[in-house]
Parts: sequence; structure tokens; C-alpha cells
Amino acid sequence: IIAALTSGIIFGIAGYSIKLIIDQRSQLASKNAINQQINMAQERSQEILIEAKEEALQIRSDSEKEINNQKNNLLQEKNNLESAKQDVKNKLIHNIFYLIMKIDIHTHILPKDWPNLKEKYGYGGWIHLDHHRTGCARMMKDDQFFREVEANLWDPSVRMDECNTYDVDIQVLSTVPVMFSYWSKADDALDLSKLLNDHIAAVVAESPKRFIGLGTIPLQDTEKAVGELERCKTLKLAGVQIGSNVNGKNLSEEKLFPVFAAASDLGMAVFVHPWEMMGEGDMKKYWLPWLVGMPAETSRAICSMIFGGVFERLPDLRVAFAHGGGSFPFTTGRVQHGFDVRPDLCAVDTQNAPSEYLGKFWVDSLVHDPDALKFLIKKVGSDKIAMGTDYPFPLGELKPGQLIESTDLSKEVQEKLLFQNALDWLGLDIGYFDNV
Repeated sequence: IIAALTSGIIFGIAGYSIKLIIDQRSQLASKNAINQQINMAQERSQEILIEAKEEALQIRSDSEKEINNQKNNLLQEKNNLESAKQDVKNKLIHNIFYLIMKIDIHTHILPKDWPNLKEKYGYGGWIHLDHHRTGCARMMKDDQFFREVEANLWDPSVRMDECNTYDVDIQVLSTVPVMFSYWSKADDALDLSKLLNDHIAAVVAESPKRFIGLGTIPLQDTEKAVGELERCKTLKLAGVQIGSNVNGKNLSEEKLFPVFAAASDLGMAVFVHPWEMMGEGDMKKYWLPWLVGMPAETSRAICSMIFGGVFERLPDLRVAFAHGGGSFPFTTGRVQHGFDVRPDLCAVDTQNAPSEYLGKFWVDSLVHDPDALKFLIKKVGSDKIAMGTDYPFPLGELKPGQLIESTDLSKEVQEKLLFQNALDWLGLDIGYFDNV
């Protein structure tokens, strides 16, 4: 019995031990499986995390691209709106200006007073103003009467009031030609030029939306003339006014070419006004120097610049001639015929025919006759005529723009003559008046 009990106990212990071993092995296998599953889960989680990060990065990249695209689209829309806004503004300005604006390219101005030049320079021949009563003065050459003038010659407020009366928006100011003083010593002419130019620049600076300035230069000395031309640029003058000859010498003189070249390089306009008319001493009666001599002088200047090759050598030079180009437009056939039949006399400095230069320079509209104006348009073109009045002198157009506006010219042509052609000659655009 004891043996049997002992054997049963032993077998029981052995069975239990075996069960324990089996259980332990099973637990170990389960633990390994669990660990393996955990490891697999961790590995998968890591993979999912990496995939999620990659997907997030891709989403971020796509979002940034989309945001950038939206920004670019918004920026483009903004630019388009700004461009459209500017177009509308330009059109409004264009329409307003073209409806009402007038620019007078031919007006004269002087200071109210200046030093006694005879005392300053030590010799006579100079102009001074004798203010003999309020608002009136006599222009005197030494003790010799030259011309009666009024306050509109020197007082900008009077000028603007009179401009308002006739709807003139802008005057181009230049000195009175008798002040050129090419006859004088070059240093004295330069000194006087500076005085006159500083005055015009000051008037323009005071009312830049009403006035544009042209300077004067001492053409008897090329170097001094170029120097003062350059100074005029710094004074913000748009160009210079010069005479039709320099002490009897034509504008084709080679010594004058550097002046024209400098004006072209600087983008400065040139206005040629007749003065010291040829034959003046032989036709003093009936005001013939002004009625006959001035038109001939202007034609002389144009022919000299054409035959002298100035326009050929400087195609970008912007030149306007006073009084509708004088007698030149009405004698172009004769001038061309002379060039054709006597090239030995006319074609010595250029091989280009005079007719090739019609439409290459500007003239003002001061011809006093509607038929003459229409003929002028046929000769030089509607793009090259700008309103000019010779204000404030009696031989000018007393009602600015009346000749142009009284014709049957189209509205487009009238607008060119009243406004746009002046800007083209001056090298300005409509936007210029927004920035002054």
C-alpha cells in the first residue's frame, strides 16, 4: 500500500511537473508570440508614422504650392486692377485734356526790373524798362523808344488771368528776342542770359502747371552757349529760344553745330524766332521789317538748317519755327526747284532734297488766315503745327486758338494743333502735369 501510494505520489508529482513545464513552454511561446506581435506592431506603427509624415509633408507641399499659386493669382489680379485703374485714369486725363486744354508755345516774358546794363557792362545798346505809369512801361534801347508794353509782359498773375479768359492752360515762356544780345561781348551776353533764364525758371517753379520755360543762350560764343544750355537743363527748362541768325551768320554755320548737337543729346527743344531782319534798314516804313522781313528771316533759318545738313546729321533734334515757318511753306516749290536745277549751289552740304524735311520740324500756327493754315497742314502735316500766339504783342493772335477753332478741321486735327503737337515738340507727355 505504501509502495502504491508512493508510486502514485511520484507519478502525480511527475505529471504536475510535466504540466508545469508544458505550461511554462506554452507561456514562453505565447510571450515570444506576443513580443513578436508587439515588434511587428511597433514596426508597422513606425511605417505608418513615416507614411503619415510623408503624406503630411506632401500635403504641406501641395498646400504651399496652392497658397503660392493663390498668392500669385491674387498678385496678378492686383496688378491687372492697378493697370486697369491706370488705364482708366489715363483715359480720363486724356479725355479731359483733349476737351479743354490749350498750350501756347509762342509767348514772351521779361522780368519787371533788372540792373542798368549800360552801367554794369560799360557800354550801351541794352534794353531797359521805363515804368512810366502803373501797369505800363516803355521798352527803351538806351534813350531810344523801342516798344510800349504792359504788365502782362512781366506779371505772371496778369498772364494767368488773361489765359483763363481764353481757356489757355499752359504758356511756353521765352524772352523777347531783342534780349538775345548776340552783338554784345560774350561774357556780358552770358551774364544777361543767366539773369533771364533764372527769372523764367522761377516763374515756372512758382506755377509749374501753367508755365513751361525756354531759356536763351549767347550764340556768339559756342562754348558759353553750350554751357548755358546745359545749365538750362538743370533749371528744368524744356529748351531754348534762339534767333534766326547770329550777327548775320546763318544757322548752318559749322561753329553753331555743337549747340544743336548738345540740344539733341540733352533732349532740349529749340524754338527759332526771327530777329535782326535782313533788309531792315531799307524798309523801315509801313512796319515792313515785321510784316515782310520776319517771314523771310524764318524761311532763311529753315533753309539754312536744311541745306546745311543740320536735320540730316541730327534726326532727333526737335526744332519749331515761329510764325508758321514764315514764308518757307509757301515757297517750298521754288526752294525744291532750285535744289533740283542748281545742285552745284544748293546741294553742297547735303544730298537730301528740301522736300524730304517737310514734316520733320514743327511750326507754330500763327498765320492769321484759315486758308493759310489749311495750306500749312498740307505742307508740313497736322502733326507738326502747334498753337502759338506771340503773346502779349499786338501782331500775335489776340484770341488764342481762335484761328484753329474757327476752321472746319476735324476735332482730332484741332486737338493736335491746340495741345498734343506742343507736347511732342517739348518731349513731354500728359503725365508730366501730374508730377509737377
